[in-house]
Amino acid sequence: MPNRHDLLLLPGLLCDARLWRDPIAALADLAECQVADLTQDDTLRGMALRALEAAPPRFALAGLSMGGYVAFEILRLAPERVTRLALFDTSARPDTEEAARRRRGLMALTRTGQFRGVTPRLLPSLLHPDAVEGPLGHEVRAMADRVGREAFLRQQLAILQRPDSRPMLPEIRLPTLVAVGEQDILTPPELAEEIAAGIPGARLERIAQSGHLPTMEQPAAAAALMRGWLAG
Repeated sequence: MPNRHDLLLLPGLLCDARLWRDPIAALADLAECQVADLTQDDTLRGMALRALEAAPPRFALAGLSMGGYVAFEILRLAPERVTRLALFDTSARPDTEEAARRRRGLMALTRTGQFRGVTPRLLPSLLHPDAVEGPLGHEVRAMADRVGREAFLRQQLAILQRPDSRPMLPEIRLPTLVAVGEQDILTPPELAEEIAAGIPGARLERIAQSGHLPTMEQPAAAAALMRGWLAG
């Protein structure tokens, strides 16, 4: 039997445990998985502290998109508790001014009652073109609706305040997987390349036929990468 790991999984913006459902099932022989609740807090620190409070004493850590921002915060707060790190489709950079303006605009619309979760108009920025019109598009929209308006506002506020994590990358001395969908528009592969180049010994992997959510779009490929990372 392989050694089992405690694995803490961090969802992205407007995502819940569905984001990690298929990798959890595929890794059941190797990992005891726990999905953190990142819906209750409006700062990354608050999210990280809540996740740490519920987590085992030591754990492997994987985050996607916003979950990657929280992973960096966990490493600031309690690096001694993390045994290895996986970062999917995320960035070490803060928002650009343009991105921050767009984010505030979405928040303003939401406050006026115009929250629609992930609309069909937004799906092409999240999913590979082949997946937009199919069942996966409906699942992504349903997931966003479950997270809901108030959590969306809290999460966006937390993301807006995130620090530049690039200076800390050389200090991360953990077995690290950095993975990205080849067709990711929101956090394109060059951002993953930057993270992998900054973390000593990090492994960089591109996931074919995937946009921003490879754990849902290409779950077998994502799980295989995570299996190699946990077993390494």
